[in-house]
Amino acid sequence: MTELPAERIAARAAENPDTAAVVSARETVDYGVFWSRVARTAAGLDGMNRVAVLPTSDVGSLVAVTAAMHAGVSVVLLHRHLLPAQLTRVLELAKPGAVVAAPNQHKRLRRLGFDGVIETADSLESDGVAVRAHPGAELLVGITSGTTGEPKLFVRNQRSWATTLDRSDQTFDIAGRDRVSVPGVLDHTHFLYGALHALTRGATVDLRPVTQSLLDDPTHLYSVPTIAWDVVRSGIGPVGSVREVLSSAARWPRPGRQALQDVLPAASLVHFYGASELSFVSFDRGLGAADEHSAGELFDGVDVEIRDGLVHVRSDMLFDGYLTDNGVVDGPSDGWMTVGDRGRVVGTGLHLFGRDSDTLIRAGLNVEPAAVEAALIAITGVVEAACIGVPDSRMGEAPAAAIVVDGDAPGSADIWRHLRATLPSPSMPVQVLVVDSLPRTPRGKLDRQALAVTLANGIAG
Repeated sequence: MTELPAERIAARAAENPDTAAVVSARETVDYGVFWSRVARTAAGLDGMNRVAVLPTSDVGSLVAVTAAMHAGVSVVLLHRHLLPAQLTRVLELAKPGAVVAAPNQHKRLRRLGFDGVIETADSLESDGVAVRAHPGAELLVGITSGTTGEPKLFVRNQRSWATTLDRSDQTFDIAGRDRVSVPGVLDHTHFLYGALHALTRGATVDLRPVTQSLLDDPTHLYSVPTIAWDVVRSGIGPVGSVREVLSSAARWPRPGRQALQDVLPAASLVHFYGASELSFVSFDRGLGAADEHSAGELFDGVDVEIRDGLVHVRSDMLFDGYLTDNGVVDGPSDGWMTVGDRGRVVGTGLHLFGRDSDTLIRAGLNVEPAAVEAALIAITGVVEAACIGVPDSRMGEAPAAAIVVDGDAPGSADIWRHLRATLPSPSMPVQVLVVDSLPRTPRGKLDRQALAVTLANGIAG
C-alpha cells in the first residue's frame, strides 16, 4: 500500500530526528521536534472533519497542515487574496472545526470579517493520540477563482496526493539531507506541496525569501517564473549548489529560463503543467522547446485525449470534485477531467493553445476576466467593459481592461477605488483604458486581438 503523506514524514523523523527539517525567518527545527509538534497538534484536531488554515512561511503553518493530514482532517487552504465575502462563503461551505493562523495573520482575518476564535498550531496541542488517516479521506479543500467571482473549492484526497508524491519521487531528484528552498507563501498550493514533498524525502525545507535561502547553498528551488525573475534581477550568483529548479504556473519563456540558468549554472530547469483539479500532467527540462506551445512530455501514468479540441486527462492524481452546498460534485467523468485547455498530443508530447474559457494565469493564480468585467460594469456610468490577459515579464500574464463610459461615469481615482474594494489583488487589472467603443468581429463578438493592440497602444486610465 502507498504510504500517505504524513506517514512518509513520520518515517523520515524516526530515521534522522536530529536533521534540520524546517528553516524559517524566525526559527530552525529538526525532524524530531517538528514531528513531536505535529503529533501533539494532530491530537488536538482529532474528531474534526475539516480545519481552515491561513498559512504563511512559518514552521507553525507547516505543523498545522501536516498535523491535519496525519489526523485525517481535511485542510481548508485559505489564502491572503480572499475578500471578506469570499472568506465567509468558504467557511459556510467547508464548516471547519477550527480556523488556524500564525499570530501575525490574526489581524488579517479580523479585517476580512472573521470574528470567531483563531487558533494557532501551538494552541491546539494536546496530549491525546490522533486517529490515523485512511487513503480515501479528504486531504485538501483548495480555493480557485470562479467566473462569477465566487470562489470554487476543489477537493483532493489522501491517495491522490500520495500518488502525486510518488511521481515527484520518480521524476525529480530530491533526497535525504538535501536543502530545498521554498520561497513562496504556503497559501499557494505549489509551494505548500513543495515543502511537504521535501519533508517526505527527509530534506531540509528553507522557507525564507529566495535572496536569503540562495546564500546557504540549497540543492533545489521550488519556484514560479515570477520568483525566477526576482533571482535574476537580484544580482545573486552564480550559485553552483542548485541541482534542480521545480517550476509551475504559466509557461516559462525561454529568455527567462536562460537568464536563470546563468545564475544557477548547474541546475536542471524543470517546468511542469498541471492544474488544481488535475495535479501533474506534463513537464519539460532545460530551456524548453522552441515551440512556444509545447508543454513537454506527459508524466508516467497520465493519459490525455483531445476531444473537440480540449485536453482531457486521466490519471490516479485527479481531484474528487468541487465542494458545493450539494456536496462534492462535478468531479472526473468516467475517470476523465478537463479544465478547458485547448491542445493536441504528439506521441507523449503535449501542446497547449490557451484556455477554452478566458481564464488567465497571473503568477500561478487563476484570474477570471468575467469577474473583472462584472466589477467594472457595476460602476455607474460604465456601459461596457472587456478584460483580457496581456503579457507580463514577471507575472506571465496580467488582466487589462477597456471600458466604454457615459456622462455619469466617475473619475479614474474612483474607478480604481471601487476595483480595490471589489476584486482580490490577483484580479486587479494593470490597466483600465477608456475607449469610444470596444472592437468587435463581423459577428459582433469581442475582437480580442484588436483589443490587445488597443491596450498596447493606450494609456492606463
